[in-house]
Amino acid sequence: MKNYLAIIGLSAILVGCGSAKPKMDDLAVSNPIETALDLTAVVDDKVPVTINPGRFTTETVTYRLPRVVQGTYSVSDFGKYIDDFKALDYDGNELAVIKADTNTWTIADATKLDKLQYYVNDTFDIESTGGIGGENPFSPAGTNIEEDNYVLNLHGFIGYFDSLKNNQYALDVTAPATFVRTSALEDKGMKSSADGTAITSSYFAQRYFDITDNPMMYGKLDVEEFMVGDIKIVLSVYSPNKVHTAASQKETVFKMMQAQKEYLGDVNSTPRYDIYLYLSDGSETAPKGMGALEHHTSTVVVLPESSSKEGLAASIIDVVAHEFFHIVTPLSVHSEDVHYFDYNKPTFSKHLWMYEGVTEYFAQHFQVYEGLVDNATFYNTMMSKIDTSRRMDDAMSFTIMSENVLDEPYASNYYNVYMKGALIGMCIDILMRKESDGNRSMLSLMKELSAKYGKEKPFVDDNIIAEITAMTYPSVGEFLKTHVEGDVPINYDEFFAMAGLIKGETQVETNYIFAGGQNVVFDADQGRGLIKFSPMALKNSFWASQGVQADDIILKVNGEDLTLTNANQVITGMFSWTEGQEITMDLERNGEPVTIKATLTKPTALSEGLIEDENATDAQKALRAAWLKG
Repeated sequence: MKNYLAIIGLSAILVGCGSAKPKMDDLAVSNPIETALDLTAVVDDKVPVTINPGRFTTETVTYRLPRVVQGTYSVSDFGKYIDDFKALDYDGNELAVIKADTNTWTIADATKLDKLQYYVNDTFDIESTGGIGGENPFSPAGTNIEEDNYVLNLHGFIGYFDSLKNNQYALDVTAPATFVRTSALEDKGMKSSADGTAITSSYFAQRYFDITDNPMMYGKLDVEEFMVGDIKIVLSVYSPNKVHTAASQKETVFKMMQAQKEYLGDVNSTPRYDIYLYLSDGSETAPKGMGALEHHTSTVVVLPESSSKEGLAASIIDVVAHEFFHIVTPLSVHSEDVHYFDYNKPTFSKHLWMYEGVTEYFAQHFQVYEGLVDNATFYNTMMSKIDTSRRMDDAMSFTIMSENVLDEPYASNYYNVYMKGALIGMCIDILMRKESDGNRSMLSLMKELSAKYGKEKPFVDDNIIAEITAMTYPSVGEFLKTHVEGDVPINYDEFFAMAGLIKGETQVETNYIFAGGQNVVFDADQGRGLIKFSPMALKNSFWASQGVQADDIILKVNGEDLTLTNANQVITGMFSWTEGQEITMDLERNGEPVTIKATLTKPTALSEGLIEDENATDAQKALRAAWLKG
């Protein structure tokens, strides 16, 4: 998963690859479990669902919706979104049902059970309105039910019987004939209704995990299919106001995934990869959580529709690249906690530094390695991660945080997996290349682990650091013991020095909100309830070129009033500003009006960053070359 957090100072594993073996005393006689969603029979934004498990041989069975889904590291409680739950016998009569908790229903007289029926609310609406209460699912893990769009993360619609998670599932989805439908789940054909207004698509899943691992999108979609080497890419885009198309982002996705395949080399890849891109228009019922959730052969992405074409392309590279690299870890390398995932009472692996951190490192490193960005841009990215990570608990053991990620104070430090977690990957990469004279790397280590384990064989959580140490070098083991298991902050300068890099003043690319690092160009005028420019604005090349001054009050941005009340919404929207865009800003300076009308130029800022040491030794230069270019 990758989660974008909007901040003013700015600011989220898959995957169980199996589940515990079923107990024979609960098994239903028929197989597979027959499930159905009817998108033509929606009532009050609720989708009717039917579950036919076959005949049970025990008196009592338990049915659940997931409390937690893989990759989110937070409580979702999908049972909250279920209404009018009924258990029916073979004569159509209701059986007694006990709701044991938010996500669990117990059915007595189960030998008489014919089917379950219930309605499902979507989570996008609830997230937007703050309804139901408690934690709401992260948008890319959620569900959407609209007249022209359905985001079908199936774990939000279909549950499981406790001991039948390894049973096969047959799924029918009925939708209007005019809908475009995309899914990587095994297609068993389509059937039209008698009047031709609806089509039922039939799918097959080997087990419940495959239900949760294969999202779908239905509705008025824009779809592009193309090949990247031997992988078929299916890009499905829902842009409610038709601002963006799949065709407009096709080249970006093609170049990105081509570079990723080149970077990964001989790592096995999927024959098909789906990208489901939902663009949020910021309306009342639109989702607010930006980011993505990975699956074995797909990712669900939620990003702002207000982004420019270039801004959206940059976000896709950052977010989707991260999700695709999950094919290495945890999809191919993972612990027993991940492999035998419990959707109701999960235990968590100690190794988020690897699942999310190393994945995020690859998502940044491949860009410089394959020539998509220059060295300086990569350096600035890693320096930004250092700056952000130090705003969190830099002395917190990563393994302890990972194992207790649902609880405080660890939950509030989860975002550090994308910051310090990536930096841990970087440090090990530099160490590996130094120890091996450039012949081994973080990626080669993950390939070795993938060959040793693979997606069907989990490692023992408590043993993996010792195994990595034995497979690599004592220095790598000492690093993991001290800085990952231990609570000692990392001195990154030591690792940069190995590659002939030192700190120095450098011009860094920034955006229209910061002046390098986390230096925000805005401040609050608490007395008036307004926003003003801070002294940092003078260090941002664009704002400096417009002649802004510290303490200038910002009254309007592109005609929209700016106050403390709506500052987060308006300023967050500035993240999507791109070079060449026309903007206006109404200011007040010493009581006098000032108007800015400008064409955006690329902003930079003079900031402390990494520079290449002119006095670096040949060995340092060789290590840097191996690290950045192979």
